[in-house]
Amino acid sequence: MTSNPAATLSALLKDASIEDHEEVLKAANAVLRTSRTNFDALHTRVVALLKLDRFDDALRALDDGGDKLAERCILEKAYALYKTGKLEEAEKLAHKEGKRGLKHVAAQVAYRAEKFEEAAKIYKELSSQDAPIEGEENDLRINISAVEAQLEWQGSGDKVEQKRKKPAREDLEAFETSYNAACCCIARGDLAAGNVLLKRARDLCEALDELNDEEKRAEVLPIMVQQSYVFTKLGKIEEAEALERMINIADVPEPPTRVIAQNNSLATSPNENPFLTQRLFDSVPTLSHGERLFKHQASILERNRYTIDLQSLKYSGVAYSTASTIAKVPSPTISPYINPLSVLNAAAAAKCETGKASLKQILPLLEQRPNDVGLILVIIQLYILTNNPGQAVSLLESFFKRLEESTSSTDQDVRFAPGLVALAVSLYRASGRKAHIKSELGKAASYWRRKEKPSLSLFRAAGTSLLESSNPEDLSVAGKIFSSLKAQDPNDRTAIAGFVASYATTDLSKVSSDLEKLTPVSRLIIGIDAEALEEAGIPTLPTSPSQAASKKRQADANEKEKEKPVKQRKIRKSKMPKDFEEGKKMDPERWLPLRDRSTYRPKGKKGKKKANDLTQGGVVKDEGESLELAGGAGTVKVEKATGGGGKPKNKKKGKK
Repeated sequence: MTSNPAATLSALLKDASIEDHEEVLKAANAVLRTSRTNFDALHTRVVALLKLDRFDDALRALDDGGDKLAERCILEKAYALYKTGKLEEAEKLAHKEGKRGLKHVAAQVAYRAEKFEEAAKIYKELSSQDAPIEGEENDLRINISAVEAQLEWQGSGDKVEQKRKKPAREDLEAFETSYNAACCCIARGDLAAGNVLLKRARDLCEALDELNDEEKRAEVLPIMVQQSYVFTKLGKIEEAEALERMINIADVPEPPTRVIAQNNSLATSPNENPFLTQRLFDSVPTLSHGERLFKHQASILERNRYTIDLQSLKYSGVAYSTASTIAKVPSPTISPYINPLSVLNAAAAAKCETGKASLKQILPLLEQRPNDVGLILVIIQLYILTNNPGQAVSLLESFFKRLEESTSSTDQDVRFAPGLVALAVSLYRASGRKAHIKSELGKAASYWRRKEKPSLSLFRAAGTSLLESSNPEDLSVAGKIFSSLKAQDPNDRTAIAGFVASYATTDLSKVSSDLEKLTPVSRLIIGIDAEALEEAGIPTLPTSPSQAASKKRQADANEKEKEKPVKQRKIRKSKMPKDFEEGKKMDPERWLPLRDRSTYRPKGKKGKKKANDLTQGGVVKDEGESLELAGGAGTVKVEKATGGGGKPKNKKKGKK
């Protein structure tokens, strides 16, 4: 080493490579021992510390260098703040200047802060410019695909361009882009395509020559963890178990991936003892701030923990904890993180019961939280399971009515949320209410047409429903809907067909240019014999034998019922009279009082006179007629009564 440390540092930097950051750091420290204000040495020390992943030491070195060094090392400080989890400070610093390097850091900060739309915007801006550094274009492609995967996971897949939904050829050239494309497919529910892309990513990674075996293993393990998850979701349990036996969770390099792998292992191999499962679940190490999971991952782990608590009969704890979290968020909300907690809260209140018993416990919660979307969905599901769809429709309609009366834009967004609209349509369809379906879809389409990015699936459903109407106004609205869909994607064949169908009967010239884009009618009807169809006539549904003979069968059944002898009911011995004899017909009047039976004969003069005075509910005949007494006790002449009531005159009082 020469006697001049600064010259030594300059010579070392000229010959430096990626493997000798320790030597660079030693040389920089040697210069700083003789010249503490040498900014080249201070800057070199900061870069060397960043290269060695000593980010906290790099921040301390920047603080020791003062404001002048901080102004010179804005990029380095922003990156160090990002790597230490201080995202707010890093974001402010990254937006301080418009340099390309700081834009990369700003995009990474937005990605880590789960501001994926902002990250996608920055990466799109960077990719539109020429990349001055070799390999930057490939890095941009990898990062853009990662952002799109996160948008899909967060339920914001509509923010991804339609042409990016299908993996392109360049996505299959590197294992990183193949892995990110697989995650996009998995998030959309296309597990089969995701499985193929994961296999492609794994094969590409294992075939790399620039990585050693240890580095390959570190890259392949996260792919294998994702493969195991996909196999489990596809129902290929044997493949998933075989893959898990190949995974040593302790070897997974990234702590968040390690936590996910352990959670998946517990989910795929459940234990009959929920308390043991809870102990294993709680043994997962706590992640540091810089290693935290994304929100959708943390939400799943939280729900798994609550589920295990419910299995362990910790109902009150789950109810209290979930209710506290729900109360912190304004209601109503369609948040995918809050509504699942409402489901768990309802399960805790019902103590995991189902059916009508659970409804009795859950309905009081609705009085406390009438606009809780998750709770309403649970109750609707229980109504359907208990064969009570009318109450389900009534509950949803009353909820919609409350939201429509609100002036809050957030409430209106919830009212016309595509998922809730789809639920209403499903309930109406199950109840046979076609008019309600068209009305609901029409109102939702009218609302979302005023928004910047409406739901495409909702628009297609609304337009298709309106096309079934013969009302010109409905057809006009359908035409506007399909016109907006066609403007977003000119190659959308569904939108083109709907647009043509909307104006074909009213304004054919308006859609004549789009007719060529549709499949010709001749191709659609190829192989169809029109003459044979005409000769066959109008087809009718065949009448089943049961339907054809329904009336005859009913008549025969009635006749058989008349002819069929009445089945004698077996009477218990304790209920039989003492003089009962087998085969002897019982007296049908045995349950009547003696005086009401046909065999009753009154005894004595008083009894006969009393019987003569009784009519047994019969109609009194006119004068000159006679009435027969009950029991054959004779007849009595009926005389017409004269005068009013009271005692007769000139009648002496008899002796007692």
